[in-house]
Amino acid sequence: MKSRIIIIVLLLALLIAGGQLYIKASGQQSAATTADNDTVLNAIKNRTSVRAYKNQPVEKEKVEKLLRAGMAAPSAMDRRPWHFVVVTDKQLLGEIGQAMPNASYAAKAPLAIVVCGDMNKAIEGKGRDFWVQDCSAATENILLAAQALGLGAVWTGAYPGEDRCATLTKLLNLPENLIPLNTIVIGYPAAPTTPKDKWDEDNITYNKFE
Repeated sequence: MKSRIIIIVLLLALLIAGGQLYIKASGQQSAATTADNDTVLNAIKNRTSVRAYKNQPVEKEKVEKLLRAGMAAPSAMDRRPWHFVVVTDKQLLGEIGQAMPNASYAAKAPLAIVVCGDMNKAIEGKGRDFWVQDCSAATENILLAAQALGLGAVWTGAYPGEDRCATLTKLLNLPENLIPLNTIVIGYPAAPTTPKDKWDEDNITYNKFE
C-alpha cells in the first residue's frame, strides 16, 4: 500500500515538474517571437536613406545576408527574375558615382548592389513587366536587412531611364538579358540618422470609395 502511495506521489511530482517546464518553455518562445516581431517592425520604422558612410568595409557575412534577404522576396509565378551585381571595387564605385549623378554617393561608399531584372527568367508575354515589382520587392528586403544589420543604404533608380540603364550596362558590362533597375549604395552610416514619420491617414481608404 505504501509503495503505491509513493509511486502516485512521484508521478504527480513528475507531472507538475513537466507542466512547469512546458509553461516556462512556452513563455520563452512567446518572448522570442515578440522580440523577432519587434526587430522587423523597428527595421521598417527606422529605415531611412543614408548617403554618407564611414571608411569601413562591409563584412562578407553581412553582404551575403543582404543578398539572402533580397532573394527571399516574393515574385510573380515564383520566377525570381532578379540578378544582383555586387560592387566592392573602389575604382568601379567611383566610376558609378561619377557617371550616375543620382548615385554619386557610391564614389565614397564601400559597397553597392545593382539590382537587375533577368529577362531570361521574366514571365513571357503581357506579364513580362512584373519583373519590376519582383525586383523592387527584393530591393526593399535588402534595404530593411541593411537597417537591421546596422548599415545605411539608399535606393538610386535606373530603370526606366534609358540613359541611366545604358550607363550602368556599359560600366558593368551587363549581358543583354539583364536590365538594371537600381543601384543600392550601402555602408556604415557616417552619422546618426533620424527617420521621417510618413504616417498619413489621408493616404488610406477602407473597402471602396463612395
